[in-house]
Amino acid sequence: MKAFFFLVYLCLIPLSANAGVYKWVDANGQTHFGDRPPAQAASSEVKVNAAPASVDAGAQERHQKMTEFLDQQQEEREALQAANAKAEEKAEKQAELCKKLRARLKFLASVSTFYNINDQGERVYVNEAENTQIREDFRAKVRKTCGNN
Repeated sequence: MKAFFFLVYLCLIPLSANAGVYKWVDANGQTHFGDRPPAQAASSEVKVNAAPASVDAGAQERHQKMTEFLDQQQEEREALQAANAKAEEKAEKQAELCKKLRARLKFLASVSTFYNINDQGERVYVNEAENTQIREDFRAKVRKTCGNN
């Protein structure tokens, strides 16, 4: 791809020689031009303006298509980077949630019995079957949210 752009660049810029152009008149009165001054005659250096490079319509169209393609590639790359950043953020939030759920699960294992608070603000302890059910329901929630690890 870089080689292609380099070739296009070379075709579009006018190539001018670094050597000067010299003008002199010989003994017969004829005017001559050359890239080296003559040894026997007086000469003067002439400034030559290079003709502007002409760009055909096909080259312009190819350049336009290439520019559009590169712009599209850049947009797709940026969209992919944004999606990856969003997915990474979501994974970090998920990891943090799982950390908290596992800590809560560990705490639930250390609690001997659970209770509910009734309308009068009193504790009403649940029986052993309900204790087991609460723990199992929470384990299932952790597995569903975080997987088996």
